[in-house]
Amino acid sequence: MQKLVSQLSVRLIFKQIKVATVESCTGGWIGKTLTDQAGSSDWFAGGLITYTNESKTKLASVPEPLISQYGAVSPEVAEAMARGAEKYFDRCVTVAVTGVAGPGGGSEEKPVGTVCIATCLLGQTNAKQFHFNGDRESVRLQTVENALRMVLTAIERSTTLV
Repeated sequence: MQKLVSQLSVRLIFKQIKVATVESCTGGWIGKTLTDQAGSSDWFAGGLITYTNESKTKLASVPEPLISQYGAVSPEVAEAMARGAEKYFDRCVTVAVTGVAGPGGGSEEKPVGTVCIATCLLGQTNAKQFHFNGDRESVRLQTVENALRMVLTAIERSTTLV
C-alpha cells in the first residue's frame, strides 16, 4: 500500500492538486493511510467521516431521498458523497466510500463485502460497486486500496489539469 500512496503523492504534486476523503465503512482509514507518508500535508487536504445516514446528509450534502431510494450503500450515494466534499475542499480530487464491512449488517441484496467507491475531480465523477471477500478488516483494507487506485485513475484520466 505504501508504494501506491507514493505513486499517488507524486501524481498529486505534479498535477498541483490535493486529495480529500469522505469515508463511511473505513472510518478514516483512507486518511490514515495517506497521512502515514511524511510530507502528506503537501497533497492531502483532509477528510470527513460520515458513518451514519444523518452525517452523510449533514456533512456531505447527500439528499435524504437519494438514501431512501437507493440505500446508503449504493453508487449513487457514494457519488453524492464525493460531490458533496467539493464544497469543503478546493482544487481537490475527492474520494468517497460507503459499504457493509460486516460481520453483520448485510442483506440478500447487499451482502457483507458490498462497497461503493466514487471519485470526483472537477465535477467529473466515477462510481463503482465492489463485492469484497473476507472479514471486516479485510473488506476495509480492500476498500482503502481500491479507493486509492480509483483516485490515481481519476488523476491520470484528467486532461484539464497540468
